[in-house]
Amino acid sequence: MNLGIIDYGGGNLQSVRNALRYTGVEAAYVNSPEGFAGVDALVFPGQGRFDDSMAGLSRQGLVEPLREWIRADRPFFGICIGYQALFERSQENPGVAGLGVFEGEVVRFPSKPGLKVPHMGWNRVRLAHPEDPAWAGQDPDPYFYFVHSYYPAPADPALTAGIADYDGDFVCAIQRGNLIATQFHPEKSQSAGLTLLGQFVRRHGLLPVA
Repeated sequence: MNLGIIDYGGGNLQSVRNALRYTGVEAAYVNSPEGFAGVDALVFPGQGRFDDSMAGLSRQGLVEPLREWIRADRPFFGICIGYQALFERSQENPGVAGLGVFEGEVVRFPSKPGLKVPHMGWNRVRLAHPEDPAWAGQDPDPYFYFVHSYYPAPADPALTAGIADYDGDFVCAIQRGNLIATQFHPEKSQSAGLTLLGQFVRRHGLLPVA
């Protein structure tokens, strides 16, 4: 079983690859439609602007293969931009379409006195389904590392897997079938993040179940 990392010409790909390597898996970069044929699970990491990310996906012909992958409920882990891009649009770049896998908009934290934007640092995540195998090995209220000014607001509350509080609650993780996506960065979240990535690769046959 092989693991691919979506390479759209941006994002912190190497740190994600290193974190996955720590779990025992060597991942290959997927930067063309042909690359999807050789992998069994995908990780879509990222950082940066919504429009640049979508432009990179389009330029490299990755938009439709990604949509087809997710529609088929094949194993997928989205991180930061890889989470935001799943939705229809973003306030960061009005008029730029996302992948549109899920209904909803990516919105910005409000500009107000005393609230630092971007939201940066460690924050607690309240798990909607802590009994789910995806979250095995986590503390009851795990802490993960965030760096972002925008976050998705899913139209379907059933997608919610995790909620964080920053000037109010926001959905910081979603799940559906074999898909999981997070606004926080597991590759920067020390043991909690490595545990989450490790569970993903184990659940999908990339490592023997411990």
